[in-house]
Amino acid sequence: MLVTGASRGLGAALARELGAAGARLALVARDGEALQRVVEEIRAAGGEAHSIPADVASPEAAPRIAGSAAALVGPIDVLIHNASSLGPIPLVPLADTYDFAFEEALATNLIAPFRLTRALAGAMALRGRGLIVHISSDAATNAYPRWGAYGASKAALEHLGRIWAAELADRGVRFLNIDPGEMNTQMHRDAMPEADPAALARPETVATRIVALLAAKLPPSGARVEVRP
Repeated sequence: MLVTGASRGLGAALARELGAAGARLALVARDGEALQRVVEEIRAAGGEAHSIPADVASPEAAPRIAGSAAALVGPIDVLIHNASSLGPIPLVPLADTYDFAFEEALATNLIAPFRLTRALAGAMALRGRGLIVHISSDAATNAYPRWGAYGASKAALEHLGRIWAAELADRGVRFLNIDPGEMNTQMHRDAMPEADPAALARPETVATRIVALLAAKLPPSGARVEVRP
């Protein structure tokens, strides 16, 4: 199993929950030190995890990540695209969004998942099984002011998942778009520093719900699922 953005927040919580459930994990993040701490926590709890320090947005990252993950844990049957970028921080209206900030959000939230899915989906299709999860947001379906780069990239990500699902419908590779809701994470604090942390879900709680969803009968491939209390 391969999880991106696994050094903190929901990604780290998912990694811990999946490790406790017995998954063999290849974990990806830019912050190698923080990622290694997550790996060591999972190993200390009896799980198997390996770190792949990498920036998923880098054009050459996908084949290296795919090859490293397969070498570390074997064929990848589950891929969770969790790595995300807000784009401009603080959030600003689209008219004030610089090209590089918009492009950064697209590179991390849309293009990187496309490249990594392309690197892994062929082998999944040959084996006749696979699950690819896009961690999305309600910003993908609601037009929030100042969330333009993030919202547009997540909307495109969800539709990308639906197109992949249609194209691989008869090959055993399934896709799922998951909206985890608002969580008490560093990304949320960066986006909305005025928010009350007590009103937000804990990433660990959301991770437990997502892992339970993945272990149950999955909805149709390409579906959008909101994970709420």
